[in-house]
Amino acid sequence: MLKLKNRKAALKRYKKTAAGNYLRRHAYKGHLLMHKSKTQKRKLSITICVSPNDNKPIKLMLPY
Repeated sequence: MLKLKNRKAALKRYKKTAAGNYLRRHAYKGHLLMHKSKTQKRKLSITICVSPNDNKPIKLMLPY
């Protein structure tokens, strides 16, 4: 049996939790931060769980 490969892009973006969920970062935090408020930047820094609808495609990209 051949070894399944991880998608490297997905491996860098998602982290699997012990419960089987995936964590992700918010978008819009990479650049152009001067015109964003401190509150918005603080809220974008929080790591959140991926939507349950997106768990199946991510699980296919990250078999291990």
